Amino acid sequence: MVEAFNHLRIEDNGNYIICYLSNPPTHTLTSSGVSEIHSFLDIVEKRDDLRVLAFTGEGKGVFIKHYEVGELANTAEKNLESKEDQQDPKKLHAFHTMLLRLRDLDPIVIAGINGNTAGGGCEFSLGCDLRIMSEGNFLIGLPETSVGILPGGGGTQRLSRLIGSSRALDLILHAKLLSPKEAYNLGIINELVSEDSFNQELIAYCEDLSNRAPIALQQVKKIIHQGLEMSLEESLLIEQKAFNVTMNSKDAARAMRSLLNSQENIEEVSEFKWEGE
Repeated sequence: MVEAFNHLRIEDNGNYIICYLSNPPTHTLTSSGVSEIHSFLDIVEKRDDLRVLAFTGEGKGVFIKHYEVGELANTAEKNLESKEDQQDPKKLHAFHTMLLRLRDLDPIVIAGINGNTAGGGCEFSLGCDLRIMSEGNFLIGLPETSVGILPGGGGTQRLSRLIGSSRALDLILHAKLLSPKEAYNLGIINELVSEDSFNQELIAYCEDLSNRAPIALQQVKKIIHQGLEMSLEESLLIEQKAFNVTMNSKDAARAMRSLLNSQENIEEVSEFKWEGE
């Protein structure tokens, strides 16, 4: 992958990519950073071989500090001066569409939270499929109400879907920042890893997923996201359709035959070489 970015450093490992988010010295996410991620996703969407995409922070002890407050303040001041909203109320802004593109990607998207993250940074992580976070003296949360706004990058919706409306209300209304352990206990974080070995653990996490059955992973991601917006009956139908897709793959046929031949030793099948067929 040959592409020059100012706010991203891309580490292409074949069937998985780690994207390092970089904006020193503030380590905030800006509109130009969002624009670069959109350009990066233009490339990613053309990759048929990609199974996992991970984002992590380039800075030590920080994932994305938060969305750039200066940009938000400028927008608020312009709104006051013009007495009207600068954003089209019927059109999602670039931050929203960026996270929706992450949701719709075939590869599994991981947020490798290597340190502090709040506001827009936390919302970015909530837009990923999975979140692993470094242990240590770090904080994560949505403190926007403490400065008179609300989480406007999908935080109110994604957090409530993830942990329930009552818990999400409590965290957002009180502008609570959580330790990694607290976030893990609430189900916001999928896995905690050692601060000292975070990069190695992130790579191992990516490699583990990238070595699993790609068609099955793609279909699981797709139906879980789609099913959240449907009735149980509708979601069961898309699950049935996705199951048929996996059953029609050469990978599944070979893996199930391998399981039978190994006298039902599932550990042997876990070493199966998945080709995505």
